[in-house]
Amino acid sequence: MVPIPLVYILSLLLIVIFLIKLHYFNRSSTKKNLPPSPPRLPVIGNLHQIGPLLHHSLHSLSQAHGGPVMLIHLGSVRTLVISSAEAAREIMKTKDLLFANRPDVKMWRRLLCELKEVSVAPYGEYWRQVKSIMVLHLLSNKKIEAHREVREEEIAIVVDTIKKSCNSVNMSDLFVKFTNDVVCRVTFGKKYSEGESGNKFRKMLSEFFEVLGGLYLGDMVPQLAWVDWLSGFNAKVERVATELDEFLEGIIEERLRKQSASNSGGCGAGGCEDFVDILLKIQKNDSIGVNLDRLAIKALLLDAYTAGTDTTATVLEWTFTELLKHPSVLKKVQDEVRMVLKGKQQINQDDIDNMSYLKAVLKETLRLHPPLPTLVPRVASQDVQVMGYDVAKGTRVIINAWDIARDPKVWDEPHEFRPERFLDCTIDFKGHDFDLLPFGAGRRGCPGIPFAMATNENLLVNLLHKFDWELPNGGKEDDLDMTERPGLTIRKKFPLMVVATPCSS
Repeated sequence: MVPIPLVYILSLLLIVIFLIKLHYFNRSSTKKNLPPSPPRLPVIGNLHQIGPLLHHSLHSLSQAHGGPVMLIHLGSVRTLVISSAEAAREIMKTKDLLFANRPDVKMWRRLLCELKEVSVAPYGEYWRQVKSIMVLHLLSNKKIEAHREVREEEIAIVVDTIKKSCNSVNMSDLFVKFTNDVVCRVTFGKKYSEGESGNKFRKMLSEFFEVLGGLYLGDMVPQLAWVDWLSGFNAKVERVATELDEFLEGIIEERLRKQSASNSGGCGAGGCEDFVDILLKIQKNDSIGVNLDRLAIKALLLDAYTAGTDTTATVLEWTFTELLKHPSVLKKVQDEVRMVLKGKQQINQDDIDNMSYLKAVLKETLRLHPPLPTLVPRVASQDVQVMGYDVAKGTRVIINAWDIARDPKVWDEPHEFRPERFLDCTIDFKGHDFDLLPFGAGRRGCPGIPFAMATNENLLVNLLHKFDWELPNGGKEDDLDMTERPGLTIRKKFPLMVVATPCSS
């Protein structure tokens, strides 16, 4: 008998061990109760099924293959898609701590100051401290009231612009300019909307939102990272990030020079400190227990600006669009505004609080048109179960707030604009009711809701009080194009053009 070489015996033994391990691995995998998932292709996963409007694509996939909880693969990135209030509650309340982190995306790091923004910072002590700074010194009710004069001055400019318009008014552009000017004055102490520098600033911010909402293949399919380089996307991200950094650096340096020259804390618009002053003062005092370095200051300034402009303008645009699409609703809300004000020129918060139909109109707009329909993604920090399904550590989570707010099990005629549904309904958008999540909920819910709604409500009341509205050239409501435009926030594809007639009352 020929002896079998030892190397063959060892090789055979290794193969047997490998097969046994493979068997047990597969058997343990089959025990996992994974969420339903659509079929996927090698390498790209389900990317080929995602169109330019993510919320619509995820809705279609959930209807066909998933349901309220669905697992898809965006390239190599496991992604849990949530499409029901019950599942959203489990993510954002019951197990909120396990989903409190954001994905670490290379593009986000470059654009968002190494993830030092409140919106994307890793969950932990730094995030808690800088969020507290944002809320206390920019977004609190006290600060919102302190900046009332800024809002009133900018609203007066909008009203004057409309009065001087000879023909139709581009309300989409007007809303963007208004929100930009309010937030810039509160944050930076001055506006950046006029002249050549204003054009450069608007172009820079437009490109910022464009790349931030773009498809970054390198994050999802590392094998295709070369496409981002070849298409010029990486170069554009780098250029936009550099321009933003130089802009923010210039603001900080200018303020430091002014403070040094005057030997005082400086002062923003309206005779009160702006956010730049406050952050520099906090850095100097070094009393918050976290290192508020120059990059962190830039991150908070960028966060204050980006979170308060495009999203707010989007809500105003869709609210006005829906009002013009539904003339009976427009008349009803105008009648309420004019009855409450009774000819008053000065509008206070008590007046607005008595306008229940106006608030219902805004809620219905936020239901149908959440500015960030899929919210900001989260990530599972450990293996966890969601609605009985096993979810692996590192899985990203997308909550389709747009889909949840159109659930026919919750909402009658969910695709219809009917503000009346909120007159006798306790559901609100502040993060306690998971049937309506335009601003998210839980630890990572948007802290700027009071600021945004004060801006929205005050401008809308003034416009409804002072003008009557119609579409240009005798247009009818059916002529209004409601097509959405892809992007970080979901705006109208075509600008809203209207004709305003000053009200004589």
